Amino acid sequence: MKIYNAGNRVMNTYLYQIKDGFVMIDTGYENNYTNCTLSMKRKGISWSNIKYIFLTHAHDDHAGFLKEALDKHPNITCIISEKAFSVLLRGQNSFDGGCSSRLALFFCCIMKLLGNGKHLFPAIDETYKKRFIEITKDNVSEIETLLSGKILFTPGHTADSISLKVKNQIFCGDAAMNGLPSLHRITIWVENKKEFENSWKVFLDENVDYIYPAHGHRFKSNDLYKFKTEISKLKLYPLK
Repeated sequence: MKIYNAGNRVMNTYLYQIKDGFVMIDTGYENNYTNCTLSMKRKGISWSNIKYIFLTHAHDDHAGFLKEALDKHPNITCIISEKAFSVLLRGQNSFDGGCSSRLALFFCCIMKLLGNGKHLFPAIDETYKKRFIEITKDNVSEIETLLSGKILFTPGHTADSISLKVKNQIFCGDAAMNGLPSLHRITIWVENKKEFENSWKVFLDENVDYIYPAHGHRFKSNDLYKFKTEISKLKLYPLK
């Protein structure tokens, strides 16, 4: 399976082909729509080819230009956790939990100094509801058929975090991370440490070759075996 990246290593926006178009995994930050469009064009993909946006969770770096994409391209349907829409309506990240290390805390403080501490993004209006498919126990099999993949419920980074297994790889959103300021493949923000740890067990049970994180290069799933004991050692640092 060919996987394209229309984002960058700061924030990956993956694309893969299904029978009737493409699935986009997350958008990027609010101001990244144009760069994403140009990147897709270089790969011979247009917005008219995008059938679904699979949103791994409602954070500013993942849903930043979601509203713009939906405004401009009425052919697109967005697939989300049933816990995500309320956050999209608010247009702001949750601040439950905390930074997963002192290094992560330092990074978050720098972001705050640069004016990004509120983690705002363009809110989705209630009138967009029909453009979304919320994943429930009743419709998950139907959605998996649409996406040609398997939906994995992977909370911990956020309550609404979901991942997608397609063939022998997993798109994990921020349920894992590869690169500074993260350590041991653990994302820099964790809402619930126990749920985050359980989500890694979900990944390991799938026994795939590669994990595709939203931030950083893909990595071998065996890395999760190496680092899983680090999760229990985490001390979370809330942002004040």
